[in-house]
Amino acid sequence: MAKKDTLKALLGRGIGEEVSEKLLTKFSTLSAISAAGAEGIVALGISEEDAKFVIEKVGKPSVRAEKAKKVEEIAVPMEIVNNPHVMSDDEAKLMRYSDEIGAGIPMKIISEIAKRIRGAGLKDKVYKDLIAVAARMYSEHRMDPNESAGIMAAQSIGEPGTQMTMRTFHYAGVAEINVTLGLPRLIEIVDARRIPSTPMMTVRLTGMAAEDESIARRVSSEIETTGLLDIASLETDITNMRLIIIPDQRKMDERGVTIEDIVERLGKIRAVRGLVEAKEFDIVVTSDEPSYKKLQIIYDAVKNARIKGIDGINRAVIKKDTGGWVIFTEGSNLKEVLKVPGVDQSRTMTNSIQEVADVLGIEAARNSIIREAHNTLSEQGLSVDIRHIMLVADLMTNDGYVKAIGRHGISGRKSSVLARAAFEITAAHLLHAAMVGEVDSLEGVAENIIVGQPVTLGTGAVNLIYTPRGNEK
Repeated sequence: MAKKDTLKALLGRGIGEEVSEKLLTKFSTLSAISAAGAEGIVALGISEEDAKFVIEKVGKPSVRAEKAKKVEEIAVPMEIVNNPHVMSDDEAKLMRYSDEIGAGIPMKIISEIAKRIRGAGLKDKVYKDLIAVAARMYSEHRMDPNESAGIMAAQSIGEPGTQMTMRTFHYAGVAEINVTLGLPRLIEIVDARRIPSTPMMTVRLTGMAAEDESIARRVSSEIETTGLLDIASLETDITNMRLIIIPDQRKMDERGVTIEDIVERLGKIRAVRGLVEAKEFDIVVTSDEPSYKKLQIIYDAVKNARIKGIDGINRAVIKKDTGGWVIFTEGSNLKEVLKVPGVDQSRTMTNSIQEVADVLGIEAARNSIIREAHNTLSEQGLSVDIRHIMLVADLMTNDGYVKAIGRHGISGRKSSVLARAAFEITAAHLLHAAMVGEVDSLEGVAENIIVGQPVTLGTGAVNLIYTPRGNEK
């Protein structure tokens, strides 16, 4: 709000012009004045009596201001958690033998071997043999120097991708929830779509909610959006210019809604504010003016009212799993679902990658890309090495936000002019590069193929120089 608007609001509340001018020397909004309190106003040279009058007229501090103040008061330095890995006896022994032969095996592989042989009571010779075999297999699986990792990943994902069905729906154990899989889903992932075509969540429960079906259903009702028409019917009384809402008690009990909840929620809708009244078992919304148009506006506003639940969650169904009851939702709202009591925050997932990035951060989004792409390919019976998918996920998220693989993302931001032109909108890229004087250093694959010279990868990255005998000097 501009200062002139704030001044107008203060004068409209009966606060004197002189006092208002003093307030505006420090505060620019009504909420700031309210948050400062009487003491902050007195500090500006305003009398205590006038300060109390101002606070009374301006009103109480907003909920947001109060929260901000509390956060500021209780802010403490973040604790740095340091939890180093303590090696077991098996890990220590394997690591020692690995260092002896200079194998350079990563700690993850050492830990995996130690986990498999735990409690076996093996002799030292067996430990040495295990390390020798692991070192040989590790060296065989390492990528060669100057290997074109991107091309390998593209081929590994692209070739099986051609065998995927164009459109398929997977039913998550219940007929009501379907999820797009197959090629359309893979395209959604690499295009970094903000909203998937069929957003869904798998909500794991914790405590009694995971064990007791009735509690799980209660959590489900807190998550699923409950509209007025889901629990009541509407009748229009044209004679008395009013709308009669007839609640269905059975449906209300199933969803944990009371008449008071309906009245309270409808009272917050601007079109019917102050017009809602509970009469015995019905709720009546009376028009404040004798107009059919006004009655139609009231009907439309009430009909679409959300009484309970979380925005975006159109349906929630529960299913028994090995770890207890699980809720599957049609629609996604990760931020709000994680706040619901009884929800296991560490195991609740959504198929909306952008939402994961917004709520949990870029590392979680990277893991989500890997998981979704791997599951999509596996569901079709296609086997792709997880490391190729990891490379794609790293490329999409290495800037701190999720980028698409396309002309609006990675391909459109390559440093090579010819590589960008080879992908899409060729003339526009070449024209712009010519206007600004870009230089192409021909370091990638596409640009070298275009100009007809060897690619600077693999054997093309090495220059061999032959020195004839007798000319060594």
